[in-house]
Amino acid sequence: MKIPTDGGSSLSHNPFASLNLEGLPPGPAETASPAPATPAAKPKKSRGRVDIIRQTAHRGGKTVTVVSGFVGIGLPEKEALAKAMQRACGTGGTVKDGKIEIQGDRRDVVAKILTEAGFRPVFAGG
Repeated sequence: MKIPTDGGSSLSHNPFASLNLEGLPPGPAETASPAPATPAAKPKKSRGRVDIIRQTAHRGGKTVTVVSGFVGIGLPEKEALAKAMQRACGTGGTVKDGKIEIQGDRRDVVAKILTEAGFRPVFAGG
């Protein structure tokens, strides 16, 4: 059976037109204007200072962005942050010895992600 693609009458049939709404629970109440999110109303608590360092030593001349100085977060959260940084930068990376390493000089992107996560990033070293 061939289905016409010219927009004829066979495509205008609505299978939901004959459904009855009686007996169904009411849907969510719609408000005229949703409450605007005000991030300035409740300031985020700073989760501490982290250092962002650009390194090339002992890496065959390749540049690596290293984030160190995390206090009070575990390995799973560091791995989640590293994954977010890798996606944002489009590069590889790892968590090694409690530090996050991202390939390339991506300090600005990494700083933005850390700021959104509540940390206070500081550019350290060269």
